[in-house]
Amino acid sequence: MAELTRNQFSILSVLAESKEALTQRDLVKATDLSLGTINRTVKELTELEFINDGVITAHGTAALEPYRAKRAVFIAAGFGSRLVPITLNTPKPLVRVHGVRIIDHLIDACLAAGIEDIYIVRGYLAEQFDQLLYKYPMIKFLENPVYNAANNISSSLIAKDFLSNAYVFEADLLISNPAIITKYHYTSDFLAIRKDRTDDWCFKVKDGVIREETVGGEGDNIWQMVGISYWNEADGKKLSEDIASVYDAPGGKERYWEQVPLVYCKNHYEVAVRPCVDEDIVEIDTFDELKKIDPSYNA
Repeated sequence: MAELTRNQFSILSVLAESKEALTQRDLVKATDLSLGTINRTVKELTELEFINDGVITAHGTAALEPYRAKRAVFIAAGFGSRLVPITLNTPKPLVRVHGVRIIDHLIDACLAAGIEDIYIVRGYLAEQFDQLLYKYPMIKFLENPVYNAANNISSSLIAKDFLSNAYVFEADLLISNPAIITKYHYTSDFLAIRKDRTDDWCFKVKDGVIREETVGGEGDNIWQMVGISYWNEADGKKLSEDIASVYDAPGGKERYWEQVPLVYCKNHYEVAVRPCVDEDIVEIDTFDELKKIDPSYNA
């Protein structure tokens, strides 16, 4: 089956998530494409028998299959030192905020998007993650025995064979908008928040594509990195090789895993930025931040 154009993908993916027929004006609102572009693309998709009267057909759903997120990998092996004392006895992803484990929100968002092939790379207090199996029996664990001797690239190395058509999550992100975990992706992408200025890890972006990863930046094309990315089939296969290569290079064990496609092997990839906003997700870095979000920790 021929690849979809970006406009065809945009319309089909919206229709695939809709529970009712959509008009062309509905599609304008949902895709930000012009009415003329919608008109032309709907005609193309109708001729291909991918849609019929504003509804996606079985052929259309099959055409989207190569773009579907099929698995999720959670990087969850680290200690979470900045959240001491709570992490002295509990891995950060299992810390409860308002009674719910941080990682549960992410897993629930994956399941809502139809992603049930879920891997968690664990290390620190690894056995505590077994508690997740009562609620999520589909989870598979990957063990990282060197989590305390290498950076998170070591966890990506453990998971390197599961990165195609896959989300990769930092497992300690508190998500409040599960809709940012989407079922279909046209290309590999990284979630990020548009900023005028940031001191955090960020991307310099041009034409919607990540051109550089930096610490701190300001200007019209600066996006603050969110630790959620998606990798299509081809890029996932390249990552499998490139992660191993960077890890084995001098100083490789000290790298962050996302530096492989965005810094050290960036000529192998073209990664899009996918926008979200501050209200969608929170990274709780310190115990003081946790207490502000959940005052029960002040007791």
